[in-house]
Amino acid sequence: DSTTLNQRVRLVRGISQESLTRLLNCYQQKRFQIKRAALVVGSQTDPDTIGNPHIRAHALEGRLFRSVIEETLQNHQICSELILEGDAYTRVAARLKRSSHDLKLTIQNFGRTVAAKGGPWRAEQKLAALAALFSLASRR
Repeated sequence: DSTTLNQRVRLVRGISQESLTRLLNCYQQKRFQIKRAALVVGSQTDPDTIGNPHIRAHALEGRLFRSVIEETLQNHQICSELILEGDAYTRVAARLKRSSHDLKLTIQNFGRTVAAKGGPWRAEQKLAALAALFSLASRR
């Protein structure tokens, strides 16, 4: 039912935008100036090209949240870039003018030295650190 689906999408968009806006405003009140962000995504495959309905639904969900985040960042004058998870190390290493191997070692070592709640960094924590490095090294 497209009417129900559209209502739910609007609801998700509204709640997501409100939540991210509240977070950004909180940082602004603490005098942080966020200028750039990098979003690590698993894929940029067009969901319409995915034959399996279950997998297509996940892809549509990912695209929905990614678009809400990008729009909200843009509304706050925050430049954002996408990084594909599969080539994150290569892309960040190129921007930093370092080898992917050295970058992996740096991230691993950083993850060991920073007090990580629950033990060593997981993949998503490493990717978040990569995204931060990518944004900090931005040429914009």
